[in-house]
Amino acid sequence: MLNIDVLVAEIGSTTTIVNAFNGIRTSCPEFLGQGIAPTTVEDGDVTVGLKNAIKDLEQQVEDKIQWGKIMASSSAAGGLKMTVHGLVYDMTVKAAKEAALGAGAIIRMVTAGMLTLADLKKISEIKPNIILIAGGVDYGEKDTVIYNAKKITELKMDIPVIYAGNIAARDEIGEIFKDKNQIFFVDNVYPRIDELVVEPARKVIQQVFEEHIIKAPGMEKIRTFVDGPIMPTPGAVMNAAKALKEEIGDLLVVDVGGATTDVHSVAENSEEIAKILIAPEPEAKRTVEGDLGIFINRYHVIEIVGYEKSTKILGFDVKEALEKLPPIPSTPQEIKLAEYLTQIACKTGLERHAGKIKYLFGPAGKYAIATGKDLTKVKWIIGTGGALTKLPRGKKILESLRCPEKSEKLLPTQNARVLIDSNYIMASLGVLCSRYSSEGIILLKKDLSINENFCI
Repeated sequence: MLNIDVLVAEIGSTTTIVNAFNGIRTSCPEFLGQGIAPTTVEDGDVTVGLKNAIKDLEQQVEDKIQWGKIMASSSAAGGLKMTVHGLVYDMTVKAAKEAALGAGAIIRMVTAGMLTLADLKKISEIKPNIILIAGGVDYGEKDTVIYNAKKITELKMDIPVIYAGNIAARDEIGEIFKDKNQIFFVDNVYPRIDELVVEPARKVIQQVFEEHIIKAPGMEKIRTFVDGPIMPTPGAVMNAAKALKEEIGDLLVVDVGGATTDVHSVAENSEEIAKILIAPEPEAKRTVEGDLGIFINRYHVIEIVGYEKSTKILGFDVKEALEKLPPIPSTPQEIKLAEYLTQIACKTGLERHAGKIKYLFGPAGKYAIATGKDLTKVKWIIGTGGALTKLPRGKKILESLRCPEKSEKLLPTQNARVLIDSNYIMASLGVLCSRYSSEGIILLKKDLSINENFCI
């Protein structure tokens, strides 16, 4: 019988992965192995797939196992669906959206200003797991958030509500939701002009997610099996990225999957860009590109470049090859196509995530402004997810994302170095970091092949 300190399960919509770690609470933690099995949400009990993944792990380590603690992340049961409602899009709505995405949410709807009948109908159709209301700097305009709160209660939906708006409206918001929806109050995400405060909202979103996920169809028994925290998988990746940034500096994480491409950055602005930035950006930012997946959304990805041009580049009929492409490519042609799709998804996702410099003309002549996230100080580009960790050219694809010279796009420079999540365990280590931070950091460095002197 093999004793394991901690198991971390990653429960996806189709696949459940279990990673085993020993040496927890020592200076030499180690990754022992990984088990994989189909997720069983649709069968009504996700623990069946979890147990099958543990059986697969036992085959990998060639022994029966017992463990001290099991923790988990999940994107199953539809993930964490949220709607976000603020006052002005470029201010409070953007801040609320950053908080939600950074926590690992899937944003299904964003509104600015007073909710319309059409907005309310759409909220009812989406059936979000959480509703986030924001709006107004502290002690500023509060009529909009109060109106929106009243309209949301009229929907009579038993959905948790997070209020992250004008502090002066809290008492009235509390009265509106009294005995109706579960209400959580957090710091205003946009308390003053040009100031973002997103971390308090992110923490509460993850807490509410854990309460929600154990009530989702097929997930009801998960709490009987998992005795540690349950985090949204994208939020776990962000947690790992933030922990790692404190150790090695500004970084970027790219995760290309079958349906989406996620980009996480934990980076500060350069002094040059900070002087011309017209709106604040969070230090930790996540974007999700729902049209950039290399299996489910492979046709959308090819359309970015075009079928004719792609066929010339690859040297075979792309349309025919796309039809036959399996979820896990194996032949040389399938691998070549998957790598090509991954390259397009990475480049497009990063350009959407990054900010840019714009040149305007005023009374004093031409001047520059910056909008969006500044990635020019990024030291490390990290690849995670199935495509970048399993395909042969994953590292080369990430190296190609570096900007060779000064550009109007605020992209990583040639000085940025590329790392690969070699064991595909970054999300699990993000979960581990929530309870065992020092051990999680050591394991992250091992997985990314970084020694204490930052040598690769």
